[in-house]
Amino acid sequence: MSPHVLVLGGTTEARELAAALAARPGTRVTTSLAGRVARPGALAGEVRVGGFGGAEGLADWLREHRVDALVDATHPFAETITANAARAASATGVPALVLRRPGWRPGREDRWHPVPSLAAAADLLPRLGSRVFLTTGRMGLAAFVHLTDLHFVVRSVELPEPPLPPHTEVLLARGPFTVADESALLREHLVDVLVTKDSGGAATAAKLTAARHLALPVVVVRRPPLPGGVRAVPDVAGVLDRLGLSPS
Repeated sequence: MSPHVLVLGGTTEARELAAALAARPGTRVTTSLAGRVARPGALAGEVRVGGFGGAEGLADWLREHRVDALVDATHPFAETITANAARAASATGVPALVLRRPGWRPGREDRWHPVPSLAAAADLLPRLGSRVFLTTGRMGLAAFVHLTDLHFVVRSVELPEPPLPPHTEVLLARGPFTVADESALLREHLVDVLVTKDSGGAATAAKLTAARHLALPVVVVRRPPLPGGVRAVPDVAGVLDRLGLSPS
């Protein structure tokens, strides 16, 4: 019987993993998307969209669809689904992995201010600047609504939903962006502080390089810890190896 792998997706790594799995003869892959992006790109294999109904709903889906392995390749800050995936895997006995790109590391010239949460980032901001390039995602803007004296520049693929900080300028754009792109944006909008999550990867790292070149402070929200007993694999090759599907 063909092994069935469920990939909890939404990241570049999830897309790459689905393609690698679909290319393996006799392997069935289903990618599950939360449905927050209106037009997701094409994916190899089967695709489902929408939530499962918590850990119990995911466990039911694993049983019903005879899933042989579960790979959580969601965003490093998708804390709820990662916890639900760990509980569902434990309840069903389905082997599970977490695919997480390594986090960023500051260089000697970086002016990073690590914080544990969006709320902590908001508390720190008034001491660092007044014009903020906020790149923490359109779902977390509510943490900054009380900062009425600051001007925010927010970039998003789709329009963010309220609540938003009162002085917010929204830029609709889709990456990837070059260091030149990011440097131009920071200069044009007179940005004096950058806020980001430690998403890791090269696709969104150009803004950090641009901030370094302009000597701007960067507030970096640290990743939430993984559930107990869950370990991360850093790349697609590592997942294939753990699943016993590496090229011979």
